[in-house]
Formats: sequence, structure tokens, C-alpha cells
Amino acid sequence: MRRVTLTCTLLLSLMTAGCGDDDPPTIPTAPTAPTVTDLFTGTLAVSGATSHPFPIDAIIGGTVTATLKTIAPNGDSVVGFQLGTWNGTTCQAIISNDRATVPTTILGRATAPGHLCARIYDIGALAGPQDYEIEVAHPQ
Repeated sequence: MRRVTLTCTLLLSLMTAGCGDDDPPTIPTAPTAPTVTDLFTGTLAVSGATSHPFPIDAIIGGTVTATLKTIAPNGDSVVGFQLGTWNGTTCQAIISNDRATVPTTILGRATAPGHLCARIYDIGALAGPQDYEIEVAHPQ
């Protein structure tokens, strides 16, 4: 009888050992900063340039997307378009597109808090002043 009890106990232990949670372990995701969208507008003069600084306050950084939304009155104008770091006076280019047209997008990544900038400039192709809109989505 003792052998039957031992065998039953062993079988029961083996059967319950196979039972359990079949869900894979959860891997934590990295925190993300909230995103804010800024719309910058202005008029680009012939041979001119304009910079628009914006802050990155998030310690963890995040994705920065700048999009050239409109150019008017000539929607086919070709301009220079940049994302860079703002030093308090000028926009130091990090990512550039010297042949940007609507709707060119520049994608970058902020890795620390600071000030970045979007810059638009005439590459020598404008025949007259052009109004523009630039949309920048960035970590808050």
C-alpha cells in the first residue's frame, strides 16, 4: 500500500508541475515623454533665412519631427530646411535638406534637455518672398 501511495504522490506531483501560467514574462517598456506640436510661420525673403528655437525639457529626450507644411504663393519653391541646436543666437545645423519642398519632413532624436531649432533658408532659388509654415513635434 505504501508503494501505491508513493506512486500516486509522485504522479500527482509530476502532473501539477506541468500546470502553470503559459503567458510569457512581461518586459517593461522605456518611459516616453509627452509630445507637443509647435507651428512656426513667417516670410522667407530672397537670400534670407529664419530660425525658430524650441525647448526640449524632457530628461529622457525623444523623437523630433519637423515638417515643411506650406510655402506660398509659389507652393513649388525649393528651399533649405534644417533641424539643429540653438546656441542662443543661431541655429547650428545637425540635419539638413538643401532641396526641400512641401511636405518635406526631417526626423531627429533629442537625447537630453536643451534647445533645438528649425531653420528655413533660401538656396538661391526664390524669385520673391515666400510665406511658410513649419510644424515641429517634439518631447515636452
